[in-house]
Amino acid sequence: MMKTCLECGEKIVGREDKKFCSDGCRNAYNNKINKDSNNFMRNINNKLRKNYRILSLLNIDGKSKTTRAKLLSKGFDFDFFTNILNTKTGNTYYFLYDQGYLLLDNDYIMLVKKDI
Repeated sequence: MMKTCLECGEKIVGREDKKFCSDGCRNAYNNKINKDSNNFMRNINNKLRKNYRILSLLNIDGKSKTTRAKLLSKGFDFDFFTNILNTKTGNTYYFLYDQGYLLLDNDYIMLVKKDI
């Protein structure tokens, strides 16, 4: 039985378990399969990336303090984060991967970096 490329439909020459006729077809197929499925997902991932970049830029030393206004001025969106950590002392940290923040009094914000 002749096998055909999953991407372009051309016949495959070579190993019995090959699925693609070339690296180009393999890459094109996998890029299609793995791309964000719609604009909604893409927009959320872009906001998460932007928030992460902002926290990384402002928190070079792994622990620092900033203000809500400074984060907002850089385009930070407080509605988007990857996880929440509630500590035994009752603090709630919001994280974007390994970069996190804790809301303090008077619109100050403690920035932290999780050791991974």
